Amino acid sequence: MLRNREIQYLLFAMCSISLLSAAAAAFFSLGAAVLVFISSVLLIGCNLIFTSWRYREIEKLSGYLRQISSGNYSLDVRDNHEGELSILKNDIYKVTLMLTEHGSLLQQDKIQLTDAISDISHQLKTPLTSMIMMADLLGDGELPAAKRTEFTSNIRIQLERIEWLISSLLKISKIDAGTVLFKKDRIWVEKLIQKALEPVLIPMDIKEQTVSIQGESNVSFLGDLNWTAEAVINILKNCVEHTGEGGVIAITFEENALFTEIRIADNGKGIAKEDLPYIFKRFYKGKNASEGSIGIGLAMAHSIITSQNGNIEVKSEQEKGTQFCIKFYK
Repeated sequence: MLRNREIQYLLFAMCSISLLSAAAAAFFSLGAAVLVFISSVLLIGCNLIFTSWRYREIEKLSGYLRQISSGNYSLDVRDNHEGELSILKNDIYKVTLMLTEHGSLLQQDKIQLTDAISDISHQLKTPLTSMIMMADLLGDGELPAAKRTEFTSNIRIQLERIEWLISSLLKISKIDAGTVLFKKDRIWVEKLIQKALEPVLIPMDIKEQTVSIQGESNVSFLGDLNWTAEAVINILKNCVEHTGEGGVIAITFEENALFTEIRIADNGKGIAKEDLPYIFKRFYKGKNASEGSIGIGLAMAHSIITSQNGNIEVKSEQEKGTQFCIKFYK
């Protein structure tokens, strides 16, 4: 403490003032000079004791901060007494809690990133292995023309699947990173449904499925038309995929003072009860998933909807159908 230049200046100033005060008091009487001198010594002593205590407290805080910097967030430095040191201790504790939360979130992000990379590698490995085998077979000059055409068609299908997977992952990554700026335009739900149905009309026609749409033409909400259509398309694809030939897909929508609601229901084979909590999880495939399913379409739909102040829920009974309920809150 005494090596601190500020403390040295303070001691010099207090001693000088004390000596001058004692010398001035000596002009009146010796007793007054002694009294002033003793009082000055006591005051200087109290100041040194208090300053020493503050230094010890600051040293404790320094040690606490060193432990925090080394990754130990378990210490509790809170102080319920009044004073600037107590306020400083409580503020440091708040920062410690915040660092703990950030560290936990970073750890979770690392785990999720590792899992995502593992899942992506797994999803790409299967079609790539298949294409490598078919490419080797295509190199055989004696391969029949029919097989050559079949292998070429299969390679094209696998490439389209990889392209869709990478495109979907890029979209989800942008949403997660917060780099997607969703528009706040007035979206008419009727127009949204028509836009989302266009890509699935051919698959529905092949399976002889029908669609019914019920809702007022003035129902709307604020959002991004293209991104929301992307979400609805993925939900419709799921319904078409899990509904048999001659099935029905029913779409209803309405608006109230709190939210705009869109319901998409099918009379397909439904979702197993144990799969329901996980269908919006990336790369999750339920028991009834098709062979070519990747498990990312509904995850992307969930990300798009929730990023626009929305919510999506699902209800399903096996062999009775599935209903997706989308709400965009005002």
